[in-house]
Amino acid sequence: MPLETPNSGPLVAVAPNPSGFDPLKIPLFRDRWIASTISSIGTWMQDTAGTWLMTSLTASPLLIALMQTAASLPVLLLGLLAGATADIFDRRKLLIFWQAWMLGSVGILAILTFVGYVSPWALLAFTFLLNIGSAMNNPAWQAIVPELVPRELIPDSVSLNAASNNLARAVGPALGGLMVAGFQRVHTGAGSVFALNALSFGGVIWVLINWKRVPLFKSALPSERIAGSIRSGLRYVRYAPDLQASLVRAFVFTFFISAIWSLLAVVARRDLKQGPLGYGILNGSLGVGAVLGATVLHRVRQRFSADQILAAATLYNVGVLLVLAFVRSPAIIIATLVFSGFAWTSTMSTINVSVQLAVPAWVQARALGTYMMTFQGGMALGAILWGTIAERTSTPIALATAAGGLLITFPFARRFRILHGPVPDHTPHQSKWRAPQLAPDTEPTDGPVRISVKYRIPAENYAEFTHAIHQLRGVRLRDGAIRWGIYRDAIDPEHLNETFIMESWLDFLRSRERITAADELIRAKVRALHQHDDPPKTTYQIYAREIANPVPSHVPREADGSSK
Repeated sequence: MPLETPNSGPLVAVAPNPSGFDPLKIPLFRDRWIASTISSIGTWMQDTAGTWLMTSLTASPLLIALMQTAASLPVLLLGLLAGATADIFDRRKLLIFWQAWMLGSVGILAILTFVGYVSPWALLAFTFLLNIGSAMNNPAWQAIVPELVPRELIPDSVSLNAASNNLARAVGPALGGLMVAGFQRVHTGAGSVFALNALSFGGVIWVLINWKRVPLFKSALPSERIAGSIRSGLRYVRYAPDLQASLVRAFVFTFFISAIWSLLAVVARRDLKQGPLGYGILNGSLGVGAVLGATVLHRVRQRFSADQILAAATLYNVGVLLVLAFVRSPAIIIATLVFSGFAWTSTMSTINVSVQLAVPAWVQARALGTYMMTFQGGMALGAILWGTIAERTSTPIALATAAGGLLITFPFARRFRILHGPVPDHTPHQSKWRAPQLAPDTEPTDGPVRISVKYRIPAENYAEFTHAIHQLRGVRLRDGAIRWGIYRDAIDPEHLNETFIMESWLDFLRSRERITAADELIRAKVRALHQHDDPPKTTYQIYAREIANPVPSHVPREADGSSK
């Protein structure tokens, strides 16, 4: 196992011209990648077998499309909670628990399917339970990547993870369809696939049990509560424009592209007159293209910007939706889906990288949870809409509507640029600052706390200072401030006062731990504009609550009860 440091990740030699496969030279990442690939194959086998089983249980396009919703809705509901727990608790233990949850859910579904005691609603319910585990597992699973590889290898690691999932997507659907077709009863074939998927989680659990984790960020302060962690995660998203741009691009893309995933089984069965193997091949075609995309994405990124990659993928998928709507040639559809898979993995890998590079370690799982919530929310809500349209009109109309929507919203979405400009340095800043000693009767959980910083800014520096201090505003609010302001003295305009409010003294201390190298550059720029022999004066005030005793306990008293 490679040596690791808290800030840099594993100490491995990085090739001057990386090939895109360098993360696989790290044993721990490689073991995780192999186990994940096997598990993902089982997952995609289950996706195909489960969806085809639903087509044998009901003829309703809406119920069939709801299989996609059952897979996506848990992430929409639990994504931020999953990210919060992954940032608070030991990620290794969380991953083991949720992998075991998924093993148990699929195992029970396999037994029920084997004995023929499964209905459309039971299948939806267990698919939902399985994906509760997936929703709670995924933010922690993705957030451990920076713990396994150096920061400069994160883009290639994300691409390899996408390749793992898409290799499984290429192989899994065809294997799932083949197994279902290999038995006389759909229930027997589907139950066999479910049982194999349950076993596939065992390899991941084994790798996690043997992982000796060294976290990148470990606070010396007490852990946040779940509710507080969720609030701080949402606050970070609110004041992080780069992260917001990634979330908008993810939602818009997946909302319309979900029509492909949710209605492909209906196209295969009704329009192309195919069986489970044919559906598996169509689904696998997306995976084949996705694998091709993952293998060349490293070179594609060197030639094209992230916005150019997303634009090409969006416009191509408009055509894919129209082909699925109106073309009835399996050969043409398969070829089209291969390149759609290429576009899919290029888009989602690019957005995933933008999320991981946009946030520091302390909030990474929450940011990834929000991203996955947005991503799967688009899939879940889109599947409901396209399934409903197909139910009430026809599948071609639903697919054509999705194509039109994707094209119309493209000019709006492209305004949100990602991976634009230099990547901020989110290395934790090692500050020499020492917290002031609190009064004896003050607890760290007391608050709210008002922090006031006084600056003296000459008139010639005023414009530059106000620009810099408003950049610092974003830092304060992302790191935990609930209110912020900058005020100029009405009598002496060179005196300016920055104030911000924290919920408690403990939250203020946490905000000091969260300062990154990029944040410190902004703070240093603000302080450099201060013109005085002494540094900016900072005061700390805790909200004075009304108490029964009018004299605070820390004020000394005379023997007769009067104060000095």
